[in-house]
Amino acid sequence: MRTKARMLFSEFNRTPYDAEPERQAILGQLLGGMGANLNIQPPFYCDYGSNSSIGANGFLNFNCIFLDCARITIGINFQCAPNVQLYAAYHPVIAAERIKGPELAAPITIGDNTAIGADSVVTKDIPATVFAAGNPCRVIRTLD
Repeated sequence: MRTKARMLFSEFNRTPYDAEPERQAILGQLLGGMGANLNIQPPFYCDYGSNSSIGANGFLNFNCIFLDCARITIGINFQCAPNVQLYAAYHPVIAAERIKGPELAAPITIGDNTAIGADSVVTKDIPATVFAAGNPCRVIRTLD
């Protein structure tokens, strides 16, 4: 699954900007779900792609990364600034817990009508209709 994702996002990232139907077709193969009018600016990277779904009218600016070892679900009308990273994957901080594996994961849900600021690192759920930013990403304010 990871190899397939890497092949698809590499192809997406090489596709000319004016080849929108081809880019949408690649995203359709890569993502686990996508709404109408999804606009992802390359480059875009992910672990699996198939564990991520983005609702209608979503926009992801340049250089977004999804570590979707667990489900990442994004609502409609999502806006994402450049260099945003969504990390469902995490590594145990306590050494004794590392025996469970090199990587653990927990799902992330981002609500409808939400915007994420540039360079943010999202590791937990973000509610609907907010602006959130930072590392770690947190709600800055509610949107109208």
